[in-house]
Amino acid sequence: MRFAKDDLDAALLGPELLAPEILCFHAQQAAEKALKAVLASREIDFPYTHDIGELVSTLEQNGVECTDISPEANRLTRYAVFTRYPGLSEPITNEEYLTAARLAEEMFEWADSQISGTK
Repeated sequence: MRFAKDDLDAALLGPELLAPEILCFHAQQAAEKALKAVLASREIDFPYTHDIGELVSTLEQNGVECTDISPEANRLTRYAVFTRYPGLSEPITNEEYLTAARLAEEMFEWADSQISGTK
């Protein structure tokens, strides 16, 4: 979770400091690492993937209740690779960045509650 928190902190730096593409990459990484931390805490092998939907499916297939994870969460997956390279995707808007940051925060908090046993 420490690595997920570091990525979340980077994602929240804001577009006045870093390009939205970089911020969204860190948002995706925060969510990915948080989900993998939940899997690891339950001793569930996880796939080496950047796909948020696949990680959520892995959790659900192993009996972890994921109804509190936003259906929008899989939107973060696209920020793992393609948006980091100029020309592979459209520039990220401020609205997209704000959504990515919100989703990453929500997923981090969900994962933290799963690991700490408060949920």
